[in-house]
Amino acid sequence: MKNIIQLGFLAFFLLIASARLSAQVSTDTTSNVQDSIINSLNSQLQDLSSQLQDMNMQNIMLQEELQRTGHKIMMDSISLANRMHLIDSLRALTPGAPLVVDGDTLLRLYARRGGITPESRVETASEKITYLGHRLTLRADSLYVFEGDYTSDIMAANEVILSITDIDGLWAGKPRAKLAADYTQIIQAKVNEIHEEYGLHRKLQGLLFAIIIIIAQIFLLILTNRLFRRWKQHVMRYMVRRLKPIVLKDYEFLNVHRQGIIVMTLYKIMRYFIILLQLFISIPLLFSIFPETETLTFTILGYIWDPFKDILLSIVNYVPKLCQIIVIWFCFHYLLRLIRYFADEIEQEHLKINGFYPDWAKPSYYILRVLLISLMVVMIWPLLPSSDSQVFQGVSVFIGIVVSLGSTAIIGNLMAGLVMTYMRPFHIGDYIKVGDTVGEVIEKTVFVTRIRTRKNEVVTIQNSSLMGSQTSNFTVAARNFGIIVHTKVTIGYDVPWQKIKEIMESAALATPGVKHKPHPFMMITALDDFYVEYEINAYTDDAVKLPAVYSALHANLLKRFFEESVEIMSPHIFARRDGIDTQMPEEFKS
Repeated sequence: MKNIIQLGFLAFFLLIASARLSAQVSTDTTSNVQDSIINSLNSQLQDLSSQLQDMNMQNIMLQEELQRTGHKIMMDSISLANRMHLIDSLRALTPGAPLVVDGDTLLRLYARRGGITPESRVETASEKITYLGHRLTLRADSLYVFEGDYTSDIMAANEVILSITDIDGLWAGKPRAKLAADYTQIIQAKVNEIHEEYGLHRKLQGLLFAIIIIIAQIFLLILTNRLFRRWKQHVMRYMVRRLKPIVLKDYEFLNVHRQGIIVMTLYKIMRYFIILLQLFISIPLLFSIFPETETLTFTILGYIWDPFKDILLSIVNYVPKLCQIIVIWFCFHYLLRLIRYFADEIEQEHLKINGFYPDWAKPSYYILRVLLISLMVVMIWPLLPSSDSQVFQGVSVFIGIVVSLGSTAIIGNLMAGLVMTYMRPFHIGDYIKVGDTVGEVIEKTVFVTRIRTRKNEVVTIQNSSLMGSQTSNFTVAARNFGIIVHTKVTIGYDVPWQKIKEIMESAALATPGVKHKPHPFMMITALDDFYVEYEINAYTDDAVKLPAVYSALHANLLKRFFEESVEIMSPHIFARRDGIDTQMPEEFKS
């Protein structure tokens, strides 16, 4: 606009000058000169007119540009207001990405920077701030702001810590430059704080404290060992003077030497405990000096303290269930004592029950005891710690499988023992025969039975084998009916059987242990080619002395036959006889 006005004034002055010059030329020069001057001025006027038109066109274009610019500024202000309103509504819903360094939240970023998310921006910034604070040396004002066309970069030397954009300023409600300056102060304060803990000064100070702690711990170890060595002599002298053997009835449970070993072992354990207690204090204290190992201190303390804490809490929480277990055990314990009392009374025949024998009392008590204990275990099992865990259940199933597979023979013997108890085939002290084993029953359990044979040998037989074998009870037969002892002899046809009957019966009556009533009797059991077979039968009521009775009976038979000059023969001797003397002692030969 100013240029147009200036051009107008210049054209006006030129017109005035041309008029004056025309007047002078008209008076002083010729008409030709006047025409040339006029043409020159007209050309200048045309030039000025064209310039004026150009400036008018520029003015028009400038006005249009100004109008467009004003409209754009107005539209930008409206768009900015809309953005601020939108950000205010989103700020209540968007938590943002916090920049956290050593547990402190320094700031929050809400917007992306290009394709980088706010989370990645704060993560990178946190790593750079941490690295910068851990440097050994650092200037107090090491951070500054570098203003770019589109971002304000918070710098440390030549490295960008964090870039602030216009969108970040909109989210914070501040200009970009002001927001970058505020963030620089916050980050600088945090860097200085970290440097105070990890700087060179702190490292040197921590190293000095560490040396002091190590020297003090070595001194305490040396002092502890010396004191315990010195006190060891006093402890040994005290033990020699004061300790006495511990005797339980006639058994010397602990003599002085064993007591001394126990005391010295406890003495060593106490020394090690004191040393470990010192290390338990000094090592965490040593680690806590340096920030890099400070967390390791709490880790070590946790390894030691957490198990004790968990055990104590488990014990405290388990007290109610423990009380239930004690009550259950108390009830079953006294119930078993009551049942045992009645079992003893029945066994000693102080209490009699029709159809229930005294020797059934103890086995019945053991059966009831197993059943009650099993019931008690079933009631206590859910109250045990971790009884509902899969590991506990797996171990229980495994133990059950092992017991069931490995106890087949044991269960068989147990059941056989119980069955024989109620069948009552024999008792302790009875003289029985099982297979080829003959002897006295000296022990009977639910699993095995032990028999002492005639040769004083103790034979152990499984109850399952007894159940499958034929058993002869000589004691019961002798007590109720009497056992028949019998033996056979062969005599030739030349001797009358009446005489043999008299000889054998008299020999039986003369045998100790043979009963006179019922009277012994003889039986002719066979008529062979060369002899007659006779059998003597006699009664006895002493089953234990059966071997002695048989031996005496045989001796008496030999004596009586020899006295009566009757030869006990066999077909072998008779067939080979050719002038051979009679086979009997000389004193009985006629």
